[in-house]
Amino acid sequence: MNPSDGGPPPGAVTPAGTARDIAVVGAGAAGTLTALRLLHHAAAGRPAPARIWLIDPAPAGPGLAFGTDAPHHLLNVPAGRMSAHRDDPGHFVRWLGDRGGEHDFVPRRLFGQYLAESLTAASGHRDAPALIRVPDRVLAITHRPQAGGPALRLRLRLRGGPALDVDAAVLALGNFAPGLAWAPPALRESAGFLADPWAPGALATVPEDRDVLLVGTGLTMVDLALSLHRPGRVVHALSRHGLVPQPHTGTPLSTPDAPTAAEVDARAGLPGLRRAVLRHIARCRRVHGDWRAGVDSLRPVTSALWQQLPPADRARLLAEDLRLWETHRHRIPPVSARALRTAVDTGLVDLGRGTVTDAKTVPEGPDEVLVVQLDDGRRLRVGAVLNCTGSEADLTRVDDPLVVDLLATGLGSPAPVGGGFDTAPDGRLLPAAGRAPAPLWALGSLRRGNLLETTAVPEIRCQADDLALLLPDHRTADPRSDPAPAPVA
Repeated sequence: MNPSDGGPPPGAVTPAGTARDIAVVGAGAAGTLTALRLLHHAAAGRPAPARIWLIDPAPAGPGLAFGTDAPHHLLNVPAGRMSAHRDDPGHFVRWLGDRGGEHDFVPRRLFGQYLAESLTAASGHRDAPALIRVPDRVLAITHRPQAGGPALRLRLRLRGGPALDVDAAVLALGNFAPGLAWAPPALRESAGFLADPWAPGALATVPEDRDVLLVGTGLTMVDLALSLHRPGRVVHALSRHGLVPQPHTGTPLSTPDAPTAAEVDARAGLPGLRRAVLRHIARCRRVHGDWRAGVDSLRPVTSALWQQLPPADRARLLAEDLRLWETHRHRIPPVSARALRTAVDTGLVDLGRGTVTDAKTVPEGPDEVLVVQLDDGRRLRVGAVLNCTGSEADLTRVDDPLVVDLLATGLGSPAPVGGGFDTAPDGRLLPAAGRAPAPLWALGSLRRGNLLETTAVPEIRCQADDLALLLPDHRTADPRSDPAPAPVA
């Protein structure tokens, strides 16, 4: 549905006493899950908005993460843990089964299709509120009193259409482009530097007959190395640590056998937490025969442990421990690990440790190549350098117009440590000092500084569900005055 399908025009004011207008800014996985849960709760008879405005130039569902068509770009989580509904964990597996799909690490495009179809089905329920798709981008948000009533409303300024007034908004902006702080100026200015390899058409610019360099050795590197490696080309991949994501096990533990991490806490500070985590994982390895059981058992309590640490310890954890943790926590499918290992063993992919210190473009035949200088003295001659360092988390370095506006006006403020916005325990944006809080909430990677673990679908679907229960009847009180609940688990 869109405004021309009979929905109220942008800027329409909700009469007092009616259900609210809720805008979901971003229609990727996080935004689609939020809209989907709002629709599901309405169908179940819970309080619901009159209208849900889903705003994004791109179609709803896939987003950046699940929009790839490459068959070897697989989910990094088994299908059995990827349901859109935390109260129906088998939903995605049944959807796959109805289409003859397998139930393991399936291509990511299937999950994007699943989200889009689920949203369409939910919006067709007879008790569902109006779902209004707005194919536009939000550039700015202002907070103003509602005419004729005490409630405070938001005005969303769109890039190509009239402003939209709503009662509350959810920011589901997904992941931003990778950071550039590591790249020397000469490299950033080169035509052979791909600052965002996921930008549409980016990989088509990589020369077919040249070696390439991937900077960063995380999940993005795995995807791109498997896409770009071929006979006659070496894909070099390096990072400061040289650590690569670990593979999932082929035989995960059943739920009744899975361990818990109730004895792990961070009240003794970061050194004590490190010791407790290592003891817990060692014990799980002895009992269950695999370290993965210990790492996975920490998932439900990771955010609570993070919140127990003082800010200085959080900063140390990010600098000293995060990369090692992420390579064990965010793993890759066994088939992807085998394919990468084969490519390394046959010399098509070269994994290593190092940083880029300089680069220059030099002529070579009719074309040009990049000569990249590394900190260990090596020089690599490549046709392209791809930035695989991961999404920029520091919002002060993000050039998204909406983020820039929210920080400039004080409706949002950066988290003290870890990136993203500073938020209340329910995800509501905490404003800058002296500003009144707005009815603005965030989920997903925008809550990284407060939750640490907040980028995977199992976490995001819970945040989306919590917001879908909260927003139709939210209070307009200052979130800083609310009693603080127990740390998020």
